[in-house]
Amino acid sequence: MTISFLENAPLASLNSFGVMASAARLVTLDDSADVLEAIDASAAHGPRLILGGGTNLLFTADFEGTILRIQTTGRRILDERADGVLVEAEAGEPWDPFVQWTLAQGLCGLENLSLIPGSAGASPIQNIGAYGVEMRESFAGLTAIDLSSGAAREFAPEDCGLDYRDSLFRHPDGLRWLIVRVRFRLSREPRLRLDYGDLRAELERAGCDMPTPTDVASAVSAIRRRRLPDPAVLGNAGSFFKNPVVAKAQAQALCARYPGLACWPVQDGVKLSAAWMIERCGWKGAREGDAGVHAEHALVLVNHGHASGAQLLALAMRIRASVMDLFGVLLEPEPRII
Repeated sequence: MTISFLENAPLASLNSFGVMASAARLVTLDDSADVLEAIDASAAHGPRLILGGGTNLLFTADFEGTILRIQTTGRRILDERADGVLVEAEAGEPWDPFVQWTLAQGLCGLENLSLIPGSAGASPIQNIGAYGVEMRESFAGLTAIDLSSGAAREFAPEDCGLDYRDSLFRHPDGLRWLIVRVRFRLSREPRLRLDYGDLRAELERAGCDMPTPTDVASAVSAIRRRRLPDPAVLGNAGSFFKNPVVAKAQAQALCARYPGLACWPVQDGVKLSAAWMIERCGWKGAREGDAGVHAEHALVLVNHGHASGAQLLALAMRIRASVMDLFGVLLEPEPRII
């Protein structure tokens, strides 16, 4: 087929913040067979941006290039062995329906990641995580295409540089890769992760003494619906800042000075609660025009209607500066800033 590009394409409906922006050219790809043609056709038209569900980025200006919007769908079981069941999803497959499909197949491993917005192809880019589980724990690899050459490559998990809310694909060397499908090794034997306090409490409220993976998914979904705003109602991209990791000595000093500061040990030091620090700085529920901080969750920046991406970013930078001034800790944004 011949790829059709939309010129001066509006993007408000394609990003979960709902901010007004446009792209010089936009093509929507719902068939993986068209990806190479789109790459070739867009090569001479400025920079390229790969867009999935638009749930983890903030447009602060119009994009003067070509957006490749990946909407390919499909999911399948590839094999079943003693070490688990290998499943694969096309990059544009919506994440939560994919998780629910794995549960319907009798598979576990992704239940704690229920109701996270976005697409399956975006999941390794940020190494999505929630309620004590990260995507990388079940990740088995991906297929990607090099935008510069059109060559396909198979990435093993160790090739992807997965870290806390990070991967190769968030850095300059990785931006040339267009992920076309992802794979996970899941289990038919439940190995439930229930050590996250809110999750245990939710299961107890539901009367689940012996929870199944589906029970865990339902509990996670209930917590997320209660705590996080629906982007269709109030524009947002979920948590805007990562929980920072600091040296043990710095964490001890901060916790001694601020006894309520939530923190927990990790491999490289101690992780601090960004939400707690932001709230302590007085930002929870704050609003500057239509740019604001959610009243129920200090990590979530929201668009109350007509905030621009630049206004939301300016608010985020003021929040970051105040946390640095009070705690001496630098917060790093989770969304990609365009």
